[in-house]
Amino acid sequence: MIILRTTLKYRTAVKLFLFINRLKFIEGQTIHFFPLQRNRPFMWSLNTYLYGPKDDLKHRLLWREVYSAEEEAQLTALVCEAESRGLTFVYALSPGQDIVFSSSCDLTLLKRKLRQVSDLGCQAFALLFDDIDHSMCQSDTEAFSSFAQAQVTVANEIFRFLGEPPVFLFCPTEYCSSLCTPSVSKSAYLLTVGEDLLPGISVIWTGNKVISRELSPESLAEVQSVLRRPPLIWDNLHANDYDSRRVFLGPFKGRPPGLRAHLRGLLLNPNCEFEANFIPLHTLGSWYKEGKEEGKGKSNEEAYSVDRALSSALQDWMKELSLPLQPGKPKCPIISSRSTGALASDEIPADPLMSQDLKAGEDQVSRSFSHEKTSRRGLCSGRVPLSEAQVQLLVGLYYLPHEHGPPAQNLLQDLTWLKANCHCVSVNGNGKKASPQKVEEWRDRAGRFLAACDDVALLHGAVVNSINRAVLYDLYPYIWDLRNTLLVAKAFICWLGERDSRDDLISMILSCHAEPWVFKGGLSGEVQMLLPVGTSTELFSHPPPLFPTSRLYNIRPFQQKDKVELYRMVRQLHQRGKGSQDAAISHPDFIGDRQELCLGASLALCPEYSLVLEDELGVCGCAVGILDVRSFAKRCQATWLPAMRDKYPSRPHGEALLYFHEEQDYPDSLLYHFPSQLRLEALPELVDCSVSRSLLTALLTALKANGSQGVFCEVQPIDGLRMEFLTKLGFLEILRGEARPREGVVLGRLL
Repeated sequence: MIILRTTLKYRTAVKLFLFINRLKFIEGQTIHFFPLQRNRPFMWSLNTYLYGPKDDLKHRLLWREVYSAEEEAQLTALVCEAESRGLTFVYALSPGQDIVFSSSCDLTLLKRKLRQVSDLGCQAFALLFDDIDHSMCQSDTEAFSSFAQAQVTVANEIFRFLGEPPVFLFCPTEYCSSLCTPSVSKSAYLLTVGEDLLPGISVIWTGNKVISRELSPESLAEVQSVLRRPPLIWDNLHANDYDSRRVFLGPFKGRPPGLRAHLRGLLLNPNCEFEANFIPLHTLGSWYKEGKEEGKGKSNEEAYSVDRALSSALQDWMKELSLPLQPGKPKCPIISSRSTGALASDEIPADPLMSQDLKAGEDQVSRSFSHEKTSRRGLCSGRVPLSEAQVQLLVGLYYLPHEHGPPAQNLLQDLTWLKANCHCVSVNGNGKKASPQKVEEWRDRAGRFLAACDDVALLHGAVVNSINRAVLYDLYPYIWDLRNTLLVAKAFICWLGERDSRDDLISMILSCHAEPWVFKGGLSGEVQMLLPVGTSTELFSHPPPLFPTSRLYNIRPFQQKDKVELYRMVRQLHQRGKGSQDAAISHPDFIGDRQELCLGASLALCPEYSLVLEDELGVCGCAVGILDVRSFAKRCQATWLPAMRDKYPSRPHGEALLYFHEEQDYPDSLLYHFPSQLRLEALPELVDCSVSRSLLTALLTALKANGSQGVFCEVQPIDGLRMEFLTKLGFLEILRGEARPREGVVLGRLL
């Protein structure tokens, strides 16, 4: 018995049927897929479908309550649909959180609940006691010798009550080796289960860990000897419901084909996102087929090969990705234009609610893209399939939970090496420089890393413009997250290569070293943790924008040639905000030069902390920073303000000249904790505000790398959007205008 388990939404039922029917890779048979309720796990199979969604309140939290007439109708439909497709429908219940095992009342309620489901036509059941507390109430302690004895007694009673059905599953509380006390062979809990649980009941097992990298015949033989029956593997290899930033597109791996001889069955828990499961399912089919061939005496050369199975799955997925599929709609040819919303299908129609919701969202996105075509900042390509190289890159970036694909490995290795060897392109305290060969090696690896970041940015755009919109909706949040994280990492490496970093940067970098896969977030999380601000999760974890955009962005250090564009941008922003109020200010540089904005002074006195945001059309944002406000103010008074007074004589600008006579009045108590200052500017036409967040994060990375412990910025009280933006990134109000001559609100955050 092969059972596949996943987490998907109930309203995607139709496309699941149609999609799995396309995968006829197991000896010409068809795999059928049946959905359950939304957002929580359920199981699907070649011959079995197990219903166990944790967001069905009557499955776990309210397990004592029977189903209403409407809910009965839904379950009956699922049971009948499974039966019509030759599948066994298994109903699972999880009463372990609050059941009183010794209570005759609870036992009666449990029987009543399962009898109701049995009357709907279900003939297979499962009791799940996973992820619960081992403790028992006083009455259970008096009635049973152990926690395992209590569970086994109830399971046996229910098994007999239901007439000893041919399929009855039991999930123990100790369901993997790491949860066994003190070990598998010496676990009193498992020994009791193996000895007292009736032999007709199958026991679920996940392997050495909850998410096992490998399963070996030897470890399963030990489990089998304790349980006195072959285990039923619950495989979480591709499960991603524990980390919202990870998805696994890699092959079924680490399970020898001959393993099936030691099992009663296999449950696979794939990704929550349906479209992400093509390769996991395809390679699982190859694994199953090769296991059967191995049993017929085939040679080792013909055994399951991960690389061969992955290559075959990639070729078939390329065909799938070339189809003009819409999310929530059947996988069939589109026979009319998108404006009509009509589809042709001779099978089950799509859920009208899902279609309406998604069509509305698609219409909004389409309108957004149409607007982009005529907007100053908009570029929109036609929808085309992903190339083979892009699909291989996608799989390599999101491979498996314990293993990165080659592209991800190279990214992490290069970033780690570049950080550890950044002294090669900096001047240390005694003025010595690294050898030219070492500098060349650093710059070569930096170039390779930057090119890899560009490839991910292009992949992001290709996914947005993909003809397969179903894949876009499922995978976009992940590739968008990685694109943004790599924008920051790329800017950081560019900054390292162009600046004379201080010695404390080296110690900062080495202290941020982390072992692979320790932190959440997959590749994005590991890149994040390699950055000086990597522990500040609020800078990286945000929901994707409502409107996906394929626009290409780049964050890089400021160059002198950018000054004209930056001055033009801030002048444009000022005119939009002030209108005709400052019409008398005719000099084109005045807005950029004035001290309140800090742009001109920052570009002149500390350009190493100035970053530029650009897209295909040019500069569209900037972030300028001051590492030490005290020393900056002294330099500004000594050189910048005299130059500005000469540049702007008083007669054409009147009171505006006051900007060049004011001194910074930030109190010492503020500068003690927040010695650095920043300013962020971006054109409002940016559809994806996340790039502004990446721009700010890149500047914070540079400031912290050079020793800053805190940063502040000044915002006008009427600028609510900027206040909200900064607050979401961890900035808090630390000083108001009433405490100082100016009216601005000072927001700060520690680094």
